[in-house]
Amino acid sequence: MLPPKTFEGRTGIVTGGATGIGFAIARELARLGAHIVLASRNEENLAKAAAEIGGEYFVLDVRDAEAVEAMAAKFGAVDFLVNNAAGNFLVPSEQLTTNGWNAVIGIVLNGTFYCTSAVGKRMIENRRGAILNLIANYAWTGAPGVVHSASAKAGVLAMTRTLAVEWARHNIRVNAIAPGPVHTEGASKRLFPDPKIEEAIRRTIPLRRFATLEEVANAAAYLLSDYAAYITGEALVIDGGQWLGGADVWGRVRM
Repeated sequence: MLPPKTFEGRTGIVTGGATGIGFAIARELARLGAHIVLASRNEENLAKAAAEIGGEYFVLDVRDAEAVEAMAAKFGAVDFLVNNAAGNFLVPSEQLTTNGWNAVIGIVLNGTFYCTSAVGKRMIENRRGAILNLIANYAWTGAPGVVHSASAKAGVLAMTRTLAVEWARHNIRVNAIAPGPVHTEGASKRLFPDPKIEEAIRRTIPLRRFATLEEVANAAAYLLSDYAAYITGEALVIDGGQWLGGADVWGRVRM
């Protein structure tokens, strides 16, 4: 566990930060002394979450590049950015509509780029910053049922590594974390709503359990902190070894 004042005097933006993994990360960073700006679409959730951690909020659809620029202009050269906003649902690829594809690509891939570009340009002017992108353990392997999300997350992985090289000269680090299955209200309903599916997925994880929100938040805080000052372009997988076994989101086991 990092010392309580690790992020004292620092400000950061967390997209999709009002609920789930995003809020768990925001809460941990706030506990460690950071001033947090939460950004997502639901103002009711944002207001409640911001009040809980003593932060600010900005109502934002990351697919809207002009709105993203307005947020970046309002808060200036923040110290760190967490690109957590995402969308996902299970669907056989042949049944995926154009609208479904565009919705997930728009949030995950385009939204991550819009936020990174707008905030990153200000970090470049300030000659420092840390960016953390949330991807998934299937960004490398792909997975049945999530062709839209897997494609978007793989794109974000490539973006992470590209910008890590390009922006290192500006003293900006860009990393990613790739969680496996995690219980959140949204993910549980969309990705493993049936107890049988959940148990089948659990059997594909060598450690035989899902990650906790605290474990994901701890990893995020480490990569954003000065303790990881020499780490950039990395994608840390947090899935109990699941991706090594070739599991997929339908709960099948290929071994």
